[in-house]
Amino acid sequence: MPTTPGPWGGTSGLAQCAMAATPEAARTVRHFARAVAQRWRLNDDHHEALSVIVTELVSNVVLHSGSPWVAVAIKVRGNTLIAEVRDGGVWKHRPARRKEPLDAHADCGHGLRLVDAFATTTSTRRLEAGSVVAAEIVMPAYFQGVVGPASPTGPPAVAAQRVGE
Repeated sequence: MPTTPGPWGGTSGLAQCAMAATPEAARTVRHFARAVAQRWRLNDDHHEALSVIVTELVSNVVLHSGSPWVAVAIKVRGNTLIAEVRDGGVWKHRPARRKEPLDAHADCGHGLRLVDAFATTTSTRRLEAGSVVAAEIVMPAYFQGVVGPASPTGPPAVAAQRVGE
């Protein structure tokens, strides 16, 4: 699928994958995100941010949602890189973040803080079944310094992939 000019003169691209929400899903999606970032020639900072964001969001699906599947869409719209993670699980409303005495020094439990640190904005949408969490990273205007040599078409899209079942 070729990239197309966006509504503001930028470019757009899309890469997707879906798989069973198993403990291996986070690693598989991290490899997928790295392949996309490499294909789109993102700079190292955006490459790392994308990998961390999708890994943490997919880990949350596996650990907390009860969904049997997880789907990831990585998009470029203009100069914004967007990672969306969707699941078919049950929404567990918490009025406040969990705070346990041992959490401060735990090896886990910091995923959403990492996502917030790497993303420019984040949002969560509840669906009839499941939810979608989106993290956006604003890149330099028109991929200045992000896509290799000057490229009027920006990052090429990666065809949709379905990994595992």
